[in-house]
Amino acid sequence: MRKQKLSPTAARAKAARDLLYAKTAKRKAHKRDSQAKRTAAKKAGSNIKGKDYDHKRGKFVSVASNRGNEGKGTRSEGGKKYKVTKKKRVTKKKR
Repeated sequence: MRKQKLSPTAARAKAARDLLYAKTAKRKAHKRDSQAKRTAAKKAGSNIKGKDYDHKRGKFVSVASNRGNEGKGTRSEGGKKYKVTKKKRVTKKKR
């Protein structure tokens, strides 16, 4: 896929928008979950080179397949409920 042809001003604005989106709680949860699954798969001896974890299908798939929603595009994906494990809370014991 080709890089977008944007003016310097538009490129800076897009970079700022993308960073804000990447820092949302939902994106952080997806990243945390993907990294945990990836670490577990590597420890189990799975060959996951060139693959990403797909939260909708619940397995590792090729990067192209995951980014492109199996050839259907990403327009119809909005609002879906993906399988992301909740972050475990650590509670402090009272003395």
